Amino acid sequence: MQKIRIGILFGGQSREREVSFAGGRTVYDNLDKRLFEAIPIFIDSFGNFCELQWECVYKGSIRDFYPPAQIKSHPEPSHQRARDFAHLPELPMLQYGFQVYAESVESLTNDPIAQHALLQEIGVPLSIEMLRDRIDFAFLALHGTHGEDGSIQGLLEWYGIPYSGSGIMASAMGVNKAIQKDFQTIAGLYVNAYQSLTKNAWFQADELQKKAWFLFYAAEFKNQFVIKPAHQGSSLGVSILKNPDFKSFCEAVDLAFFRLRINAKDWLSLGIEEKIRFIKQLCDLRSGLGLPVIVNESILYLPEALLSLIDAYLIDHSYINLESPDSESMVLIESMIHGKEFSCIVVDDEQGHPFALPPTEILKNGDLFDYRSKYLPGLSKKVTPIDVLPAVLFAIRQACCSLYTHFGFEVYARIDGFVTEEGTVFLNDPNTTSGMMPSSFFFHQAAEIGLNPSAFLALIYFNSLRARIRNHPKGNRHLELLKRSETIQKMAATHSSAKKQIAIMMGGYSFERHISMESGRNIYEKLSSSIEFEPIPIFLTGNSHQYRLFRLPLNMMLKDNADDIRDKILHPQENLSLDTIRKESEALTCSYVHGEINYNPEEINIEALPNFCEGVFIALHGRPGEDGTLQKDLARLNLYFNGSLSHSAAITINKFETNKTLHKLGFLVAKHAMVNKTDWLEEGELLAESICQQFGLPLIAKPADDGCSAAVRKISSASELNWFMMALFRESEQPTKLVCEALDIRIEDELPRKSNLLIEEFIQKSGAAHFLEVTCGMLTHTNPEGEIYYEIFEPSESLAESAILSLEEKFLAGQGQNLTPSRFSRNPKEQVRISGEVRKTLESVAKALDVTGYCRIDAFVRIFEDGKVETVIIEVNSLPGMTPATCIYHQAAINGYKPFEFIREILKFGETRKM
Repeated sequence: MQKIRIGILFGGQSREREVSFAGGRTVYDNLDKRLFEAIPIFIDSFGNFCELQWECVYKGSIRDFYPPAQIKSHPEPSHQRARDFAHLPELPMLQYGFQVYAESVESLTNDPIAQHALLQEIGVPLSIEMLRDRIDFAFLALHGTHGEDGSIQGLLEWYGIPYSGSGIMASAMGVNKAIQKDFQTIAGLYVNAYQSLTKNAWFQADELQKKAWFLFYAAEFKNQFVIKPAHQGSSLGVSILKNPDFKSFCEAVDLAFFRLRINAKDWLSLGIEEKIRFIKQLCDLRSGLGLPVIVNESILYLPEALLSLIDAYLIDHSYINLESPDSESMVLIESMIHGKEFSCIVVDDEQGHPFALPPTEILKNGDLFDYRSKYLPGLSKKVTPIDVLPAVLFAIRQACCSLYTHFGFEVYARIDGFVTEEGTVFLNDPNTTSGMMPSSFFFHQAAEIGLNPSAFLALIYFNSLRARIRNHPKGNRHLELLKRSETIQKMAATHSSAKKQIAIMMGGYSFERHISMESGRNIYEKLSSSIEFEPIPIFLTGNSHQYRLFRLPLNMMLKDNADDIRDKILHPQENLSLDTIRKESEALTCSYVHGEINYNPEEINIEALPNFCEGVFIALHGRPGEDGTLQKDLARLNLYFNGSLSHSAAITINKFETNKTLHKLGFLVAKHAMVNKTDWLEEGELLAESICQQFGLPLIAKPADDGCSAAVRKISSASELNWFMMALFRESEQPTKLVCEALDIRIEDELPRKSNLLIEEFIQKSGAAHFLEVTCGMLTHTNPEGEIYYEIFEPSESLAESAILSLEEKFLAGQGQNLTPSRFSRNPKEQVRISGEVRKTLESVAKALDVTGYCRIDAFVRIFEDGKVETVIIEVNSLPGMTPATCIYHQAAINGYKPFEFIREILKFGETRKM
């Protein structure tokens, strides 16, 4: 029987499009392959629909593929495409590593033919009529304007396409915080004090009127209040003010309306690199105004033009005002609530009755649960269920269900709120579309009642279909689809075949343990939604002397970060309230979970691994996963595994030894030296001065055995190097406040403690005509004769926001900027030649270190006027990050591997090597 065709609608026109893109990818990967055919439907900046090439689904950011970086890459377009090809716009060449969204290409704005031609570069453009014929059901992963405001819901209903989530009316209310507050007030439902302010009123007011508002709000809310846009999610444009002055109040209101004033004094004090960094942040939809931007009643589309205009204008003026055309009509000013913050997913059962999942408490490092804290693992702590008395937990869940019913929500919603010490519940910001990234509340809470991501998405599908049938006047037209879906579901449950059992090791005790959890969860989700593998999550904890292994239940695996999982394992606590919720949920989950659900971790001895798995995927980063320790144990047990054998891993874990080995073999590496703690304790700042004289400034200082840009720092002075050594060579668990201030780092950011430090020269252009940083993945295979051969991917070009690629840029969806393939040359023949030379060098490096299975090598590339190419090796990662946004998937896609197929090839080599 034909599978159900699920069109996943993602992207869109709002500021939250990157969250939507990452969430849509999660849905695409996790839909049960036995039941569904996943079809990625990208909605662009202009509202056009496009069936996206699957390769683009795995890009880190929308900007990485749209607008395409090389749309003129077809030297001889086919006759059939010649007409459309002629309409492709000339995309601007951008400097300073800037990237833009399609709305920054001015010629596209009012040219649907050019938009259509551009979409053909990334997929198949679709009209709404074509969409109706292409899909059976629309799974909405859209956020914000036109995504969760009733617009797309109305369009789909007009054309008879069933969709996920709430209907038109509920969606329209769910996106408007001002209307929500009004309706809550009328019904007396859990609302805190608030005021609203319209855009026209604010911008037409003089300073006297603004001061009057400021004094009124300060008195009304006792000098502590929150200012937020009425229609934005992901904490965009939100400010928390405590005892503010008038200036900070005005800046916060302007920010909520997406308006910014730049003062000449502040701007002129910046250097060129600081200005470029400022413009990048300003143009970022998630943290700034975005582009295009209105300046002096003119519209600027490109970051370079904006940089030049600000530079010129502020020579003769004291300030400049910038405003986004995509602004707000209203902002809310709310009282600050003191208490525990929580988020709760509410879902329908088959009859449409609401059921609240276990609410999650949010423990933030700062006042605001911002974009970074929401979507980067380890930066906030999520406790499920919230740590309150059973009666208060019951009250929270009842309140969420009451609000859900009051607004007429359907299928599911996410409702945020606070509970005070007295047990008073306040609810705010109900969302009809929850974020669907792997670490989101959406999957986190579902796991607490035994639903893995594939099962939870299936529940959302079936209950959405039932909601359309139950609540729409013409809903009966979807009855046949529901019956067919239920038949396929029953067939899949009764015809399950034997699967390969693969243990996935994640967590660890290194600085990279949180990223390891993201990698491990991603591998688990890719394998669990397949018909070939049964993944078994294994958590590793311990220290440098010994490690311990625990078989993880699903609910623990989807906890927020490695530390939270470790604490729950080592210090288990019975939670009777959670047991009650699970018991109540059995009627909800029985159609999607087969067999008894286990909620308790089990410690296992590594000797017992062969009893329940045939192979292991090591998703650990740092020690003991990448240093050969684990590989030795697995080889002894005759279990196949991913990555290199122990002797190679023992070298590549140590950047100093890797550099030394490669240098001896004639490869280009950075000049390097190892500094140990004992020397620093004896010599102090004199050692720092000596190093700076030897290596010159700037230089790079970093731990020798941590990856993921962990504590990598560009050093500009001997004093900075001394402070950095003081931080890493410290005795205390955390660096002191004085050290943090000297290094300009946040005290809550984790910094490793080390006994030695790697010093490297700062790699520079050195007379090259073109200079870029690249990262390149590879696979190894075995031919019929048993010989190993290497498949080297096209390198990705890394565009860092600053001198060092950050953790966010590498692993936070939508944050990093990676272009695949790298832009070695504008000349197609030279591009092929240079790429070939670089890949040949990287293959030689891998062979020299006996790296097998797969790996990622980072390097700098210099290209000189005479065509000479130099590839300078930075580091070799034998177990590279496998998070959803990592660029190794982009590279594998060029060679025809979807992420699951790439993972399968990695395991296949391990199995072959064992034989």
